[in-house]
Amino acid sequence: MSEKSLLNVSSDSELGNVEIAPEVIETIAGLAASEVDGVASMRGNFASDVVERFGKVSHSKGVKVEISESRIQIDMYVVIQYGVSIPKVAQQLQTNIRQSLKNMTALAVDEINVHVVGIQMETDEVESKE
Repeated sequence: MSEKSLLNVSSDSELGNVEIAPEVIETIAGLAASEVDGVASMRGNFASDVVERFGKVSHSKGVKVEISESRIQIDMYVVIQYGVSIPKVAQQLQTNIRQSLKNMTALAVDEINVHVVGIQMETDEVESKE
């Protein structure tokens, strides 16, 4: 991992530097998103889906972090449960992720974009009707 991809968060260089990798931000955002009611799952890519089939849980699945000079942008790709208010769930996602990152890293996020890529239907009701 190159040092350029790390985010320097320490303001006091007397004791040393504190750097956070983008993967850490992805993991924190993914865990914060999983705590929100109404989120059925996160949408990852093919590689993360294959890894999960072998038993390894990817907490950063469905999270993309872009770090430029002084900006942090997060894109969340989520599947929402059927019957919930999408705007309310999206707003709760943004609030929960922003608060978790602020508490754990003291970083201020510029953008948290929520992309709803699917809706999960209630499987228990469908099975019981059949």
